[in-house]
Amino acid sequence: MRDDEVLTAPEAMTHLKIGRSALYGLMRTRRLASLTIGRARRIPAHALADYVQRHLEETPR
Repeated sequence: MRDDEVLTAPEAMTHLKIGRSALYGLMRTRRLASLTIGRARRIPAHALADYVQRHLEETPR
């Protein structure tokens, strides 16, 4: 996956291994960056990596 790539919601769900409600919840709360193109939501690939990194840093081990 390239950093300049944009993903559809189903593609992002597959990468994160989460369901639709969880993905849209992350986007709604702005924990996962997304953009709207017309009526379509797209998630920049770098936003997935940023979210995972932040989540790892926030989660106690």
